[in-house]
Amino acid sequence: MTILDNFQNTTVAVIGDVMLDRYWWGSVSRISPEAPVPVVKIERMTLAAGGGANVAANIAAYGAKCILVGLVGDDDAGLQIRQVLAGSGVSDSHLVTSDRPSTVKTRLVAHSQQVARIDQEDSTPCSGDVESELLDQITLAISAANVVVLSDYAKGVLSDRVIAFAIECAKAAGVKVLVDPKGKVYDKYRGATLLTPNRREAAEAVNLDEHAPNLVQTAGKQLLETLEVDSLLITEGSEGMSLFRRNEPSVHLPALARAVFDVTGAGDTVIATLATALGSGADLESAARLANIAAGLVVEQSGTTTLTLSELKQHLNDTP
Repeated sequence: MTILDNFQNTTVAVIGDVMLDRYWWGSVSRISPEAPVPVVKIERMTLAAGGGANVAANIAAYGAKCILVGLVGDDDAGLQIRQVLAGSGVSDSHLVTSDRPSTVKTRLVAHSQQVARIDQEDSTPCSGDVESELLDQITLAISAANVVVLSDYAKGVLSDRVIAFAIECAKAAGVKVLVDPKGKVYDKYRGATLLTPNRREAAEAVNLDEHAPNLVQTAGKQLLETLEVDSLLITEGSEGMSLFRRNEPSVHLPALARAVFDVTGAGDTVIATLATALGSGADLESAARLANIAAGLVVEQSGTTTLTLSELKQHLNDTP
């Protein structure tokens, strides 16, 4: 049995910021007489899982089981998130409902080009009662998981307390913790197995200019030396990604996309693939190579999309 064949036997717990990605698709034929902006005629609307929910949807599309822990509002968007998750094969039974509004990103797209994005969110810290309920759901999720993902979009769910609790709980259970980080301070993720910052995020975390020479190598080595984590995978967009592990040389994986159409959700695809592969028994470098392939395939599509196991297998079969 190959690693891909073992995906169906893997359970991943995803903990983090759950969002709704809403798309308004249309066309432009004139400029507004009221302001120098295009007039977009809306032709259709689509909904997709966003943030941690998109990570979960990617995992489910691989045939693995995903337990999603997060927060939604008691509103129409919260209901829509639950409906989108159900359509993706992800259970909403571990989602906590609160009186804060659901996080929604609405993208206005004309002729396959994003014209504007409208965000609705409340990123203030959760109340003590809500946070306690999240901790209860985290305990249940991790007890049934082979690997844990923390999907941090800085929307108020992954507080320092929640992060520390999840990492401690996972370590006690003997499962790996992968983190898609946010912000400039990564100390809060100490004890995690792997962080997956992008190039800009890594630069900010070590106070370097994003265009500094040898940035990725410098940032990767510095972060690995100063953080209590086992490894780093820095994603570099069109340049691919670089893997850093303790006491081993770094490994650079060139980008594989034939044409970059839309990078929305690519980071979610990377960490979802990493987690599913590691939970299925892959070593870290093999999991990173799979994640690099998956990222290359997903950026060739428009909007927040998921890659299926059959598509991944087909690509591997077609590649010499």
